[in-house]
Amino acid sequence: MDTYTTVLGDTWDMIAFKIWGNEKYARELIEVNLAYVAIIMFSDGIILNIPEIATTTDDSSLPPWKRGTTNAST
Repeated sequence: MDTYTTVLGDTWDMIAFKIWGNEKYARELIEVNLAYVAIIMFSDGIILNIPEIATTTDDSSLPPWKRGTTNAST
């Protein structure tokens, strides 16, 4: 399991965004770091465990010009 060392001002969702590119993974991050669950804003130097999660990119709700692939027939 990888680790992440916090910087002053980090929050759960900020860390999830830094690691996986989406704050929606904050819950998974919290679940493997229950000793720090009460912290809202981190101080410097706290070492958190980073779980391995499968991230997916669902761009179906985006407009066609923002999706990863293009389809010439639409």
